[in-house]
Amino acid sequence: MILLKKQNSLMGYLLIGFGAYFLLRQLNLPELSPYYSWPTLLVIVGVALLLHSYMANEYSNIFTGALLLGFGIHFHAIHQFPFWRDHWGIYVLIIGIAFLLRYQKVKSGLVPALIFIGIGAFALFTPTTPGWFNWIQDIVLLIKRFWPLALIGFGVYLLSRKS
Repeated sequence: MILLKKQNSLMGYLLIGFGAYFLLRQLNLPELSPYYSWPTLLVIVGVALLLHSYMANEYSNIFTGALLLGFGIHFHAIHQFPFWRDHWGIYVLIIGIAFLLRYQKVKSGLVPALIFIGIGAFALFTPTTPGWFNWIQDIVLLIKRFWPLALIGFGVYLLSRKS
């Protein structure tokens, strides 16, 4: 019975989040109109995954939840805040933070977390990017352009893996 309750909690968080999103959209509040967009859906799914992970003590979704939440916040911030930079280093930093959040509970992934955070911070705070760093920027731009393929691939992976 407890296992069923834990499985239903993720669906509950998602339904509450999507229900609130569509209710606010239905109310058509002009102050919230910039948030009636797909990055908000990323934030909702990310928050739901993180809530489920921490509340149900199932830490397998922390990384994915942190990634979705981080990307959703980033995509909103580049349109809402003039000081926010749309730089590839932010994506790397978000991945590092996701590894770090996961490390806090499962005690694995500290080295990738520190590497990603270090590269992201270096890329963001270096006034000029060294020439040898251009290959990372090219990869990030390629991923940025074809990110839906990553979603499709991750979905296929989830469907094909054995539980």
